[in-house]
Amino acid sequence: MKFGFLAHAVSPAHRNQIRGLDLFGRLLDDHRGTVRATGPRLHVPLPMLGSVTSLTGSRCDGEIRSLAHTAEQILRRPTAAREMVADEVEALRDAGADIVGLGGATSIVGDRGLWTAAHVDVPVTSGNSLTTYAAHESLLACARLLALPAEDTPVVVVGYPGSIALAVARLLLADGFRLELVTRRSRRSRSALLSYLDPADHARVTLREHVSECYATPRLYVAASSSGGVIDTGRLHPGSVVVDVALPRDAPSAPTGRDVLVVDGGLVSAVEAVVVGDGGLPGPTQQLNGCLAETIVLALEGRAECWSLGRRIDVEGVRRVGALAARHGFLPKPLASFGRVLADDDIARLDVHHRPRSRPAPPRQDITAVTRRRFRDHVNPPMARLFAAHGMDRVFTRAEGCVLTTADGVEYLDFVAGYGALGLGHNHPDVVARLRDFLDLGAPTFAQYISMPVQTAELAERLSAVSPGGLERVFFSNSGTEAVEAALKVARAATGRTRLVHADNSYHGKTLGALSVTGRDTHRAPFAPLVGDVVGVPYGDADALAAVIEGAAAFIVEPVQGEGGVVLPPPGYLLEAQRLCARAGAVFVLDEIQTGLGRTGAMFAAEHDGLRPDVVCLAKSLSGGLVPIAATLVRAGLWDAAYGSSDRAMLHSSTFGGGNLAAAAALATLDVLEGEKLPERARDTGTYLRTSLRAVCEPYGFIREVRGIGLMNAIELDGDFSGAAGAMADEILTRLPGDLHTLVDWLPDDVRTAMSRAGKALESSLGDLMCLRFAGQLARDHRILTFVTANRNRVLRIQPPLSLTTEQADRFVTAVGAVCHDLALHADVIGVRTAGTPTLDEG
Repeated sequence: MKFGFLAHAVSPAHRNQIRGLDLFGRLLDDHRGTVRATGPRLHVPLPMLGSVTSLTGSRCDGEIRSLAHTAEQILRRPTAAREMVADEVEALRDAGADIVGLGGATSIVGDRGLWTAAHVDVPVTSGNSLTTYAAHESLLACARLLALPAEDTPVVVVGYPGSIALAVARLLLADGFRLELVTRRSRRSRSALLSYLDPADHARVTLREHVSECYATPRLYVAASSSGGVIDTGRLHPGSVVVDVALPRDAPSAPTGRDVLVVDGGLVSAVEAVVVGDGGLPGPTQQLNGCLAETIVLALEGRAECWSLGRRIDVEGVRRVGALAARHGFLPKPLASFGRVLADDDIARLDVHHRPRSRPAPPRQDITAVTRRRFRDHVNPPMARLFAAHGMDRVFTRAEGCVLTTADGVEYLDFVAGYGALGLGHNHPDVVARLRDFLDLGAPTFAQYISMPVQTAELAERLSAVSPGGLERVFFSNSGTEAVEAALKVARAATGRTRLVHADNSYHGKTLGALSVTGRDTHRAPFAPLVGDVVGVPYGDADALAAVIEGAAAFIVEPVQGEGGVVLPPPGYLLEAQRLCARAGAVFVLDEIQTGLGRTGAMFAAEHDGLRPDVVCLAKSLSGGLVPIAATLVRAGLWDAAYGSSDRAMLHSSTFGGGNLAAAAALATLDVLEGEKLPERARDTGTYLRTSLRAVCEPYGFIREVRGIGLMNAIELDGDFSGAAGAMADEILTRLPGDLHTLVDWLPDDVRTAMSRAGKALESSLGDLMCLRFAGQLARDHRILTFVTANRNRVLRIQPPLSLTTEQADRFVTAVGAVCHDLALHADVIGVRTAGTPTLDEG
């Protein structure tokens, strides 16, 4: 059976989209020599839903045509519009349609389908039954998530007594709700308006002439007018939920900060087993308008009969068509708001506005859903969306060693380790015990600048003893970026110079000073102008450094560029940099925030080259990952030159830097590092891990390199999709009928340039997406967590805790091999395999 559907533009932008498709179609016709029928064509064919195979195996074919007129334009000239609709319905019949569905306004101008059905020779449906069913189910879902009992909950229905609003009202009254019906202004009496409802229900109904009469308290709304824009969401009480069925919309998005939710109403989505089209690109199956979905369901049922016509839609028919839709795999879920899928907690969180003070609090909500919502609403909405899109919106409730565990007991192997902050792993028992002992003592945590803090002074002595070159002075702060700020300030104060030199592709933090010496414009540009007199040089280029170091206050450099993609320096570079700084009288600052404390296979990365820096910056794993702490270690003479007098001693200070609690954790961390020989363990396990990874990745051309030192490692993906966009465009221009290349040749230069830039941006994004996909598969399929580095989106950081076992390393290597094999399409050779997997020749 074949269905037809007559849609219309729902907004001026949508109308322009349809007009654009028509223009493109006319150009195609001209170039392929297609002869068009004489006379105006008022519709545009939409290439979607050509066939549908349902959950039951039933199949129907279909054709959708759209009028290039908005609902407002159609309703402005109803007489002419209904004649146009009838002609278009007949045309769909002539094209083979056995039943025709009418979109919103195309149904209204034909007396909700009655007039149209009487003037055409093919069954029609307004689709309002399934639209009503979906809107009703959405409202019930919201009420359930908000724990609102029907008998105590008023629902506002906007658009009464329109056919959808009337049917929704009857269903809600049957559920036991109290209703406030917002009617169109008319001369009809109250009794006439109530005549559509069962007299037994009249006592539970209040008629309103304007929706603003309902704004005072939190409400549930169903909006189904044919006017659009009738609800001012900025005036709705916090906690209000609007199920908006209208096209154009009755309720715009609520203003930022207004705790009001607008749910897309009257929509259904197909389950995964429903197939749209005959292969190739997937067709639309999500958030289909109920009027279209009802037409499809009737065609799948083989029912060439009129349905959902007139003002009084049969309520039993609504329930019946809802059941038929479910049988074929079309359901009124998931709920969405302006096209974005809603989680249950997106709605349930509004319950605070509906709950009277006397009502007991609801049972504790699922911690995962609550945390996702809180993070999205109050921490970082774009990041929340990114995490959700890539399946990274996990919530962990337990952590031990190298393992993180979710609330439902799923364990993940952690190869991110707090971006290097968890050298000892999660919750090392010795550090936890030391912190508990400290708290049990009742000793002061913050007594700096009014006393001599016990644990902080001991920590300074310990750090001085183990530091490269025996750096005698220590300034404590809370984070790596603060440690860098302290280093830059001591260099300027001690030397009296201003110029700061850093390496390109470096990362030193995001406060204004640290950002000024961070070598990536993406991080810097939004905050310009930054600190002045700053010069960047290529990492590893001693000649470039020599050209700018004279007269500089300092050169700050990472022994290994961590966020730059785990980039190791050329042999001898750091020693030469130290020599150049000493000759120029510039301060040599080593940023060991990621590399220090065992990460590279030595207590400090400086030890690999025998370096004696003037300043060392430490943070991240200094406290075992339990308490924020950072340290800036400074040569005594340098510190004295900067702060060695009574009037300069307090030029740089920190309220929370130097607290005893953090120092106690750091002392315990140093004990564990030494007692468990973690630097040596990182050296040996790291060598084993890199060797194994290189072996398993070697057949795959999309793995550019496995590199690192100790347990600071990376996998760099090639991610080269250059030319993909151009090839795709060329394929389209060549394969579609007509000489479309000629049309493109005539496009204005600025349009062609913009298209070229968009293509290159797409190709670059594909490379980044491949790396995210790799990380996503490691997490989803193998429960192993990795992530990209801050400066390079195609480099996976491999930085597990230093306590990583050989067995855990093997598990990671096996998982990487499996993901590589799954992505074998991107390999450069045929027949790549992992152990136990046949090659193409063998298989």
